[in-house]
Amino acid sequence: MMTTASNPAPDTRLAASAASRGSGPAPAPDADGNNPESGSGTRRGLSERNRPLWMLIPGGVLMIVVIVVPLVLGVYISFLDLDQYSLRQWLSAPFVGVANYIEAITQSGILRSVWLSVSYSALATIVTLPLGIAAAVATQNKYPGRALVRSIFLIPYVLPGFVVATVWRTMFQPSGVISITLHHMGIDPGLFLNGPNTYWVLVFVQIWSSWPFIYLLALSGLQSVDHEVHEAAALDGALWWTKLRYVIFPYLRGPISLAILIGMLNHINNFTLPFVLFGLPAPNDIEVLPYLTYATSFESFRFGLSAGMAVVSLILVAIPLFIYLRAVKLDDAETPGGRK
Repeated sequence: MMTTASNPAPDTRLAASAASRGSGPAPAPDADGNNPESGSGTRRGLSERNRPLWMLIPGGVLMIVVIVVPLVLGVYISFLDLDQYSLRQWLSAPFVGVANYIEAITQSGILRSVWLSVSYSALATIVTLPLGIAAAVATQNKYPGRALVRSIFLIPYVLPGFVVATVWRTMFQPSGVISITLHHMGIDPGLFLNGPNTYWVLVFVQIWSSWPFIYLLALSGLQSVDHEVHEAAALDGALWWTKLRYVIFPYLRGPISLAILIGMLNHINNFTLPFVLFGLPAPNDIEVLPYLTYATSFESFRFGLSAGMAVVSLILVAIPLFIYLRAVKLDDAETPGGRK
């Protein structure tokens, strides 16, 4: 009896032990099952927040090696008088500052090449735009053989650029199928690959190879149009032109703007098509900026001068890209719920 009375109850002993340690009720674990008083939860939370940044390291290293380092070297070489004599020790080549840029603008004919690049790119984009939209509208609705038509439309786009240029070069030769056909029709076409027709040949082949890109982006925009919108327009008795202008075109504004930008930049930077189509030396009418840069580097061996031309080409490409990104940012800010 006395022994049992002298021992406190188990709950009393636990309370006394807790009071002696100076602790209150045990804290509840957080949503991840970690004890807030322990440091493991804090460390784990920090590591989980930083995990996406760690996953960007491989791509960031690859971008630095493939893009940033060659860009920095190209800009540095553009300030050197680098040619075939100083190429072996290019780090000790004479530093000439902006002399290569001045020579490129005043003596190398780069302004004419810029004009040729921009004009032929604008012409190709203007012609491919209605072709791509018309093809997208024609293949939007279901009908027998639509899959085959879509596959045929994509043939010019999926073919490599050098294959397209080689095929059209063979067809435009004096003994090619185009020249022979025109001769049978009583038309003297002259020389397609040399002379005054070369510029229009380049524009034509560029249009043939690039219009499916506009078609793809326009088709993706048409697929985003709600079916209920088409039904509402049909119930209201909208004509095809009214429906095309007020229903379909608003959905195509974003994809078409992106297609115009990418198409223009691709045409301006296109080197494979004119190089394979016309060869070296290039006719004067198709000496676009990438062609002139290549010829200056690997025909005249003026590597510093060609690097300056490449930097000018980069600036030329960056201008419309900056305008597009600025327009997208402004459009996003004006959209309800967009970031201000």
